[in-house]
Amino acid sequence: MAIEEILDLEQLEVNIYRGQVFSPESGFLQRTFGGHVAGQSLVSAVRTVDPAFQVHSLHGYFLRPGDATAPAVYIVERLRDGGSFVTRRVNAIQHGETIFSMSASFQQDQSGIEHQDAMPAAPPPDDLPGFISKGGVFDDAGFSQFAEWDVRIVPRDQVARLPGKASQQQVWFKHRDPLPDDSVLHICALAYMSDLTLLGSAQVSHPEERKHLNVASLDHAMWFMRPFRADEWLLYDQSSPSACGGRSLTQGKIFNQYGELVAAVMQEGLTRYKRGYTGP
Repeated sequence: MAIEEILDLEQLEVNIYRGQVFSPESGFLQRTFGGHVAGQSLVSAVRTVDPAFQVHSLHGYFLRPGDATAPAVYIVERLRDGGSFVTRRVNAIQHGETIFSMSASFQQDQSGIEHQDAMPAAPPPDDLPGFISKGGVFDDAGFSQFAEWDVRIVPRDQVARLPGKASQQQVWFKHRDPLPDDSVLHICALAYMSDLTLLGSAQVSHPEERKHLNVASLDHAMWFMRPFRADEWLLYDQSSPSACGGRSLTQGKIFNQYGELVAAVMQEGLTRYKRGYTGP
């Protein structure tokens, strides 16, 4: 299913929307991909906001596993309509239960101080293999629902290790085909993809244990700083500052190919040992 279809919601009533079913035939996920419900939740919030306001942040909690074979209904609550900022809350519902809850904040175009961290060193994406590989993170069949995205993970021995960083990962990605000149689509597409590899940054330092883990997103926060295109290369510089108690904290900075910091992400995820496994 194309990203434009995934993010094209049906309006059922004022402040109520329904999303498309998440490609259950792919077989990769038995439950709904977190980026899918986060991206659709953001679309539903955007639909209730004046176009003069652009989303600058979202904060969401994954409350229950979603059913990949059923659509979700999104109920938007209009918390605040101010002169500079607008706030929305969205609950994603399946089978009568909330599976995801998100708040999103929107701001009018304004000016102020400007600075950013430098883009870290990374090998160019054209020099890296694609994400689809037998025996890799995903095999060809499992990755089919993301085939419209070109995703390239930087090999661990090519990641510039920073002193004091416990676990690092770098990923280049972009949509393979040109997308419409719609900034909202590009933002929601980034929200969709931001969940795909981030929790992996907590697992790269534990290659022997990752096959013994139950892994799931618990919460997800994003901040959007500068305009970008999801059909141009983006570097997702990721790290995991802590893993403990069956949970891992992960963070990521997303840069465009010109070195501009366009978004930042924080996520806590479940990285709990499977039942019966006691660790190395």
